[in-house]
Amino acid sequence: MICPSKRPRNKLAAVLVLLYEQAGELRVLLTTRSKALRTHAGQTALPGGKADDGDVSFVDTAFREAHEEVSLPLCSPDIYTLTFLEPFISLYRIVVTPVIAVLTRPVLLEELKPAEDEVACIFTHPLRAILDPGLARAERLVAIGEDWPYETELYSTTDSIVPILNDTVYRMHRFQSSASPIKGLTADILIKVAEVAYGETTVYGRYAPGQLEGFAAMSRVIDELQA
Repeated sequence: MICPSKRPRNKLAAVLVLLYEQAGELRVLLTTRSKALRTHAGQTALPGGKADDGDVSFVDTAFREAHEEVSLPLCSPDIYTLTFLEPFISLYRIVVTPVIAVLTRPVLLEELKPAEDEVACIFTHPLRAILDPGLARAERLVAIGEDWPYETELYSTTDSIVPILNDTVYRMHRFQSSASPIKGLTADILIKVAEVAYGETTVYGRYAPGQLEGFAAMSRVIDELQA
């Protein structure tokens, strides 16, 4: 497997950022994880997961996981892999590589099926609304309550200290959607994808004061902790 890091294979993962156009705007495929899962239960996720021994590349990992989770075809003439981004490091020290692909026949989404034990639902969200949450007002968003347990509509954020990453500061972004909140690593990845796609920055503060930015900075902290 092509590896952006010297970390053990069980610390490597990939996610699929599948984009498609609808009514002149880019949308991204997302899932809500089953509440029965041991980790990240009920949270929004991009299709993806840890690398298997049989995966030749991160593209293989991302598409294999998407096939297992939502029945996305492994080989489709309607899906084009564009590139992959610099890796992200999760709060559990997993190195996650986003694989970017485009779906040219959106009707294919109607054929997707959530894996019963892993995925509670499949939904999509406008990519540009990740840069400007106000653009999501046109969506059928969940109401404030159990599915959006925050006081402000559309967007919520908090800054916190992360002990397992040497007490670094981290800004958690949360976006209201038609299903579960888009937050954490999934939000971080989509912010980067949207910035690249549109050549624009966020209308809100992207990083907390003193927050580590980028894979290299995060990687150095982890290496120091493991030294």
